[in-house]
Amino acid sequence: MSDKNEVIAQHLRDFASLTDKDIEQGRPFWKPRTIKKGDFFNMQSMVCNDLGLVVKGIFRIYYHDPKTDTDKNLFFFSENQFVVSFRSFISQKACWYYIEAMEDSEIVFISYKDLNSLYETNSNWAKFGRLLAELFFSYAQTRTEEFVFFSHEERYLRLLEEHPNIVERIPAYHISSFLGITNPSLSRIRKRIKK
Repeated sequence: MSDKNEVIAQHLRDFASLTDKDIEQGRPFWKPRTIKKGDFFNMQSMVCNDLGLVVKGIFRIYYHDPKTDTDKNLFFFSENQFVVSFRSFISQKACWYYIEAMEDSEIVFISYKDLNSLYETNSNWAKFGRLLAELFFSYAQTRTEEFVFFSHEERYLRLLEEHPNIVERIPAYHISSFLGITNPSLSRIRKRIKK
């Protein structure tokens, strides 16, 4: 088994307590894909047909507002995280967002059709599906609550907790967009934290 396969297997064990037998059953459906910096895992207005697991790299989910011609960053996904536009994936309706690689990235992915066939034939994979839904519900609710209950500085610190070296990996304006603040505000927050 290659190192990459072992990384995937370990993540599936940790995430959903899948057994070696479950992982073996699912293995033919997970395929590797390299996505160059600036290329897309999924596009706005297209159905998100695949669930990815980030092996290496970082992605942003963003909404492009045609009225203002601006991008609004909603989520980042980095190593050992699933990358997907979850609502589009489960509803099989057009996605509202772009998912873009922010550096040269490697993922493994499974299609909606193949994942559903695993759900139907294996109760442990069905449990994986439930845990995946709970995870993305939790992401969405946490993101909403952060905007309601936390200061910009607290949101920045939480981002660093989840993606420890994100500041070195992507331009600051992407982080500002995610936090809903200007670049100068982000600079002030970073200076305060350094002190």
